[in-house]
Amino acid sequence: MLEPVMFTGGLYKHDLVIELVEDLGGYVLQKNVTQSEVILLILIPSEDKPVLESLIKELRGELVRAPLAGTEVAVVTPTLAIHHLPHTACDIAEYLRRHGSKTNMIGLARGVGQEIAQINEYETSLINEHDAAVFIFGNFKECIKRKESLYRNISVPVVVTGGPEISKAELPYAFEYVSSVGRVAHRARKATEIGTLDRIVEAAGRALDKTRAEMAKDPLTTSPPRVMDAVREQVPDVELSYSPLPIALNLNGLRVKLPYDSYKDLVGAVSFDEGVKLGEIATVRPSRMKDYILVRILPASETGFVF
Repeated sequence: MLEPVMFTGGLYKHDLVIELVEDLGGYVLQKNVTQSEVILLILIPSEDKPVLESLIKELRGELVRAPLAGTEVAVVTPTLAIHHLPHTACDIAEYLRRHGSKTNMIGLARGVGQEIAQINEYETSLINEHDAAVFIFGNFKECIKRKESLYRNISVPVVVTGGPEISKAELPYAFEYVSSVGRVAHRARKATEIGTLDRIVEAAGRALDKTRAEMAKDPLTTSPPRVMDAVREQVPDVELSYSPLPIALNLNGLRVKLPYDSYKDLVGAVSFDEGVKLGEIATVRPSRMKDYILVRILPASETGFVF
């Protein structure tokens, strides 16, 4: 099983880390260079992690687990109006990105009001394309409890945030609840505020780890990073996408940011050394996000093999 980790260290000799990861059958998902420091988001086979740790120790770098790496998280607010989109939403989305996740901010069309708040089928399907969702609510306990209808039918784990203390038993449809967030009129700067953001990241990480554990019982036919590399190699037009991240990884597949009608056949025809095509081991369908292509890899129980 591939384990998500983050390497932070000096720019000098960081290529040795990349080469070792590739030799061990892992993947470098993202590389960020800031002056003399480099940050790498990596997927590495669990059994080979000590080998990587040994090299990074020699290079005086740091290796930490990054459960959000290679995932997409939806940050959901009742609306995109100023009433429901305070600084907190931006802070949470940015902080999740810093810890390796790709985040998309979603504002509901009819999320206003305790009694009349709604979520439609399109919004539900869009959120379900992510690996987890963070719903951001305000400072009133009763309002937060009544708005559980917004995420009751969401199939991915949901982390709910708000101001007051609420027990998990009062929010049965939420994976976890993180308090002390609420609506604030400034960006998070204090140590206590940063600590709250850390708790949100930890809750999202636990939700994603639970999904990974469930998927391990019936593993995917192949890994999403391998499909990503194959698509990049065999569908070169993906690099011409105007999106800053042309291919977004999920735990069970990926989103290719190319027009569905024009490229669905090319993506489905992507082949592997084992002699199979992507369309044979995955579903290739239109994403609810713009006109992108959504690839969902089938589990071994449906294809009968793993490679």
